[in-house]
Amino acid sequence: MEPKEAAGFPRIGVVLGSTSDFEAVRDVVAIFDEFGVNYDVAVISAHRTPDLLRRYALEAPERGVAVILAVAGLSAALPGMLSAYTSLPVIGLPVKTGPLGGVDALLSMAQMPPGVPVATTGIGSAKNAALCCLRVVALVEPLLRKKLEEYREKMTREGEERLSFPESLGLPGWKPSNESR
Repeated sequence: MEPKEAAGFPRIGVVLGSTSDFEAVRDVVAIFDEFGVNYDVAVISAHRTPDLLRRYALEAPERGVAVILAVAGLSAALPGMLSAYTSLPVIGLPVKTGPLGGVDALLSMAQMPPGVPVATTGIGSAKNAALCCLRVVALVEPLLRKKLEEYREKMTREGEERLSFPESLGLPGWKPSNESR
């Protein structure tokens, strides 16, 4: 995938452990595009190309990367190895794959030793992984922070519109919590 450029926003580095992980990042890319942030996507195996991975991690700050999203399944060494080589935040996105359905990847990312942090989302939680990356970038980008607040408010409105309250279902004795006090 070609880098997505947008003026004024630091770059988000997305690293996949394998080309088989492309499907797992479709929602990530869609959210980054929706918010207009720039990012790049690289495929680097922690096991097969460790020297390339090291170089990517060490050079990321020079390229303007503010946060790295590491997408991996199975043993999922990728996020931990990236974290070992950089002081940038690394967010791990475990991919649902293999005989354990991504649980092995989740545990690999969540059980890092002290000093090598990886913030980890749920298995296949691409949207949350993307939003975590955006929140990191928003720490230094007020415009992005405003867009995230608007996004959250929109989600709240949509959620409220879909809610069905027990009183509307005719449940006897039910009162909204603010009326029952």
